[in-house]
Amino acid sequence: MRRPAPAPVIRFSKEETQALVRALQGYFDRELEQKLGDIPAQMLLDFLIESLGPAFYNRGLYDAQAVVAARLDELGEAILILEK
Repeated sequence: MRRPAPAPVIRFSKEETQALVRALQGYFDRELEQKLGDIPAQMLLDFLIESLGPAFYNRGLYDAQAVVAARLDELGEAILILEK
């Protein structure tokens, strides 16, 4: 059985990173009533990307693979219908 390839390092643009940091800060402020500074928020984001990111990345790949497989099945059935 083939082992899945390791997920690549997940990187975001500067703008995406800033938006994610702001989202974490907003969550902490709203839900936990705590202020989260820029550096701690960036560190938390880095941790989440490194530790949880590959699982989400791989799930996305598996979901995409299932969609492609279903479409290929449909295409195969359509080709069979065309056979004479």
